[in-house]
Amino acid sequence: ALHLVDETAQNKVACTKITVSAAISACEKVGEWQRALKLVSGMSQTTIESDAIVFNAAVSACEKHGEWEHVLEVLSVMAQRLVEFDTVTFSAAVSACEEGGEWNKALEVVDVM
Repeated sequence: ALHLVDETAQNKVACTKITVSAAISACEKVGEWQRALKLVSGMSQTTIESDAIVFNAAVSACEKHGEWEHVLEVLSVMAQRLVEFDTVTFSAAVSACEEGGEWNKALEVVDVM
């Protein structure tokens, strides 16, 4: 999936939301949460509409690798872009904060729910 995204970018072929989501999920599986975040931030420069599925893939990639601060950053971007949070978003965010020992941050996420 990552190779496909790289090739489409090099050949000026448009990616779809599904392609980007698959690439972000692939990043999660191989531990490349930074690349997942770059893919999400790069979407703002395209016509691809970001939705909860795309953002949740990035949240999960960060959460799986203990990057609770980046999870909260993704939540902030979602709020700025008016992307609605869902159960997956909140669950991964609370889990990331809990794993990082950031109970106060986890409670702040719960309060937003």
